[in-house]
Amino acid sequence: MKLTRKLTLAAFAGVLALGTAMPAFSADLIAIITPAHDNPFFKAEAVGAEAKAKELGYETLVMSHDDDANKQSEVIDTAIGRGAKAIILDNAGADATVAAIKKAKDAGIPSFLIDREINVTGIAVAQIVSNNYQGAQLGAQEFVKLMGEKGNYAELVGREADTNAGIRSQGYHDVIDDYPDLKLVAKQSANWSQTEAYAKMETILQANPDIKGVISGNDTMAMGAIAALQAAGRKDVIVVGFDGSNDVRDSIKAGGIKATVMQPAYAQAQIAVVQADAYIKNKTVPKDEKQLMDCVLINADNADKLETFALKN
Repeated sequence: MKLTRKLTLAAFAGVLALGTAMPAFSADLIAIITPAHDNPFFKAEAVGAEAKAKELGYETLVMSHDDDANKQSEVIDTAIGRGAKAIILDNAGADATVAAIKKAKDAGIPSFLIDREINVTGIAVAQIVSNNYQGAQLGAQEFVKLMGEKGNYAELVGREADTNAGIRSQGYHDVIDDYPDLKLVAKQSANWSQTEAYAKMETILQANPDIKGVISGNDTMAMGAIAALQAAGRKDVIVVGFDGSNDVRDSIKAGGIKATVMQPAYAQAQIAVVQADAYIKNKTVPKDEKQLMDCVLINADNADKLETFALKN
């Protein structure tokens, strides 16, 4: 992506520090819209964005679209009707989101996307996303190592309308497919859902009792997979996730899931608010619309340092 700039954790910290100056008027409103908060990743985004917005003196309107494009359009209409000065958005689908963001832009409200990018530039002011391909390659490399470079495995894929699902899957396969003794015996979408992943894992296990590993597009599905495997008495199956949730941290420490890839969801949401603040006050736009933030491998070696999608010192 020509318009992409890589952001390190140190760079994020520096920009966040800049956001503490010049508090906004209390009447100013920032809308924060994410998928449902029963997923800890999305809850961390909402909590991080709200905390930073309040620190800067803004009122907040926190809403969820539940990964429903029609509901997303409705809550964006609500943000427009409430006179929001900016929208922080983890969207409900790359293609379905373009019209909604354009509607907000036409109403004079800038959008700052987090986590999930769209396929069009020039509509949102910023798209701050994790480097999903880099993170997936980290996870795949660890998976290959844990598998001993051989064995049958399954892949749980995220929601097909979500660009991240495809990027992560591609990143996985660009590593794993180089090992001919690793055989993909099942690949199914569980739509980022723990419940759905549990059911899909049960079915996969029945059809493939000799399965040795599962690589998952997110931690929520990984938790569903490990629960189904443990219920079947299959503690020998290697499971690797993606997100860096506290639930998976605890599973790693307990010897369940073996690894995940951390996305700094909390910091990502906060930097979006800082950039929104700069735009609201001074019409300052980031150097690049699309900004990538590298992911970090989490395994038994560093799981103790993981807390709410961030590594403690």
